[in-house]
Amino acid sequence: MRRREFIKVSSLLSATAATAPTFLLGGCAAKPLPGTGNVTATPTICDMCFWKCAGHVYKEDGELWKITGNDDDLHSGGRLCTRGTGGPGAYLDPDRLKTPLLRVSVDGRQTFQPVSWDQALRFIASKMQVIADTHGPERMLMLNHGAGSSHFRHLLRAYGSNCHAEPAFAQCRGPRDVGFRLTFGESASSPERTDMENSRCIVLLGSHIGENLHNGQVQTLAEALNKGVTLITVDPRFSVPAGKSKYWLPIKPGTDMALLLSWMNVLIEEGLCDTDYLEHYAIGFEQVAEHVRNYTPEWVYLETGIKPDVIRETAREMAKAAPATVVHPGRHAVWYGDDTQRSRAIAMLNALLGSWNRKGGFYIPEKIDLPSYPLPDYPEPKYRVSDAYPGKWPFAGQGVTNGVIDASVGEDAFFKGWLVYGTNLPQTIPAVEEQLKAAVDSLDLVVVVETMPSEMTGYADVILPECTYLERYDDIRNSGERSPSLALRMPAFEPKYDSKPGWWIAKRLGHRLGLDDYFPWEDYSEKLDWQLKQVGSSLDEMQKIGVKNFPRKTPMYFREGERVRFRTPSRKIELYSQQLADKGFDPMPVYTPPDPVPKGYYRLNYGRMPAHTFGKTTNNPLLFELSPENQLWVNPLVASEWGIRSGDYVRLGSPKGVVSNKIRVRVTERIGPDSVFMAHGFGHKSKRLRLTAGVGADDASLMSNIKIDPIMGGTGMRANFVTFVKERPAGAAT
Repeated sequence: MRRREFIKVSSLLSATAATAPTFLLGGCAAKPLPGTGNVTATPTICDMCFWKCAGHVYKEDGELWKITGNDDDLHSGGRLCTRGTGGPGAYLDPDRLKTPLLRVSVDGRQTFQPVSWDQALRFIASKMQVIADTHGPERMLMLNHGAGSSHFRHLLRAYGSNCHAEPAFAQCRGPRDVGFRLTFGESASSPERTDMENSRCIVLLGSHIGENLHNGQVQTLAEALNKGVTLITVDPRFSVPAGKSKYWLPIKPGTDMALLLSWMNVLIEEGLCDTDYLEHYAIGFEQVAEHVRNYTPEWVYLETGIKPDVIRETAREMAKAAPATVVHPGRHAVWYGDDTQRSRAIAMLNALLGSWNRKGGFYIPEKIDLPSYPLPDYPEPKYRVSDAYPGKWPFAGQGVTNGVIDASVGEDAFFKGWLVYGTNLPQTIPAVEEQLKAAVDSLDLVVVVETMPSEMTGYADVILPECTYLERYDDIRNSGERSPSLALRMPAFEPKYDSKPGWWIAKRLGHRLGLDDYFPWEDYSEKLDWQLKQVGSSLDEMQKIGVKNFPRKTPMYFREGERVRFRTPSRKIELYSQQLADKGFDPMPVYTPPDPVPKGYYRLNYGRMPAHTFGKTTNNPLLFELSPENQLWVNPLVASEWGIRSGDYVRLGSPKGVVSNKIRVRVTERIGPDSVFMAHGFGHKSKRLRLTAGVGADDASLMSNIKIDPIMGGTGMRANFVTFVKERPAGAAT
């Protein structure tokens, strides 16, 4: 019998029916116009996605009214996106976790029991102490996502473990960051350091700006379009940016690498590279020229479906605008398993155009040197996270989630305990369910810190309810930007129910582990005030203004002829990577054709929608009202073949027999006949998420053909195929 059963949290909390939340319904009695009462404003940093825009929370007569952008914020330009303005829904959501829950056995059946914070933290501390004494503190792992995880990272470092992993690396941007570091010695940053507002040519490869609503990038792309920028969009789907483009290249899925190498071929063969820039800053040009010689537009046309004259014309457009050309690095970069090399190709193309750290290409971000609060040194761990999977993924600079999950299975597993913060692993990591069950069944402790009853909470020993971002302090936002900038998140409200801020949870747990020296503050505001005073501000000032911008101390771009030392072994831009060659990898990107689509199947394509941050926001009542379900894009030829119409519901089946929830069809010529498309983040199984449970289809559950990037461990997810399992349309005759 399994040691841990998956527990449906819905059976333990309020069992009211899934109805529209009362705060959306309103009453019949006449109410004053909004903004006519006593209005106050509190600074915040949005937590609805990773962009972390600064804003203000407005209260009227003590009640939440609205959230708006901070005019001084460089991330948002004073404007929040759809999700940011939907922040009140996170605070007011009646499905929020309300009290600590502990796994217990009642009459032979496992269930969760509400407990006090003291009981929950004592249980966790006792288990962590046993793990440290028996196996070593490094055998405690954190899996995390979001800025609030910093409190628990600090806790585990003080405890003696530096082992952590986040899906944002192996399931999202990791290949991009590694590819750019191998080439330039530094990453494309987050938010991305693209200088699109000054660009004259922008190239997007599978990057759906406008659908992903990465706030600052949407605004700078819009500004560039208003100035007449040449936009080139490479996408098998007629996406939102494709509709704004001078060139839309409807590429065959999986052939982007061939196109990138062919563009390099054109630039080199026609003498369109920035030779002065390359002579100053790069090595390996001769090897690249020889490497791409055979990737002619005529040959690449047969692979990509993009005509040779279009390949040449778009390459010339890039060169004509250079260095004010951005070949955008994208964000979600885990596609076909060669993703680090594809990102390397993007970086190399930017180098040939001379756009790295040049105006209109990429700028040099700058941040404040914000001192750390004086604390004791952390214990030196005996093991690193990479010791859990020795010899694998030599360029993974962070923990690899799929690797650490594998290293948590069995009696002799490397990891013995997990602290999971803000990440819903069952929907985030493809084809993980069986391995996840095996892992949590092997572990001595599983703690989940969450605001919502996600699927991951069903695997926990202890569930700790964190309050939402509107009810807590977190670390000062100090992201690299065009100018150094600090932003404050502070509580606009006391925590609802029996939820607590992350800093409070970490401090109280640290106390029970004998780590008080690492948590000397009574309130986290003391730490923030100390840090701010070191850079000429204060908590009092930031509580009034929310954002403080500072003048740059260094140039935003390379100066003409400037001597620069890159953070690579050669101190140059490395077009040819000796680092990769030394580890047995191709020193330059090589194109490998994608797997063919099996007969009767279609390539599964997925992405975002503007109203949601994947599964994180689908139960948010305000955003659910805007987009309650995902849709399946189907080409008219395919729809005709299957007898499917727009509005019909279908189920999708994978080659391994997995069948999805039903999903509504959208018949459209904006996708080719070899693929279907859906937005990720739907198809929740947790019934406690009463609005979104069972609504729409979960693409991750249909993925079984995962292409692992051998360089850094990313899980390539675009090599998957589905077919139709048709449902009778609602209202149709039986």
